[in-house]
Amino acid sequence: MFKNKATNGKNNICGQRVYELRKSSTPKMSQRILAEKLQLFGIDVDKNAVQRIESGQRFVTDIELVALSKIFNVCYSELLDE
Repeated sequence: MFKNKATNGKNNICGQRVYELRKSSTPKMSQRILAEKLQLFGIDVDKNAVQRIESGQRFVTDIELVALSKIFNVCYSELLDE
């Protein structure tokens, strides 16, 4: 049977890592600032969407994953490590 949830039951596997990278950035980045940075990549999200990504309630597209990796200056595979 097809499953489109992570092994932990969440809708993505990068949310926790996005949260960690956002909190460890210097200066700390708010969810609103991250949403604004994603908007510069043409991704239509707001701070609520960022919160849903971090909590695993929202799916993350490959385009969003690439943008997140560029914002945090990490390889996209680093966002996918569980």
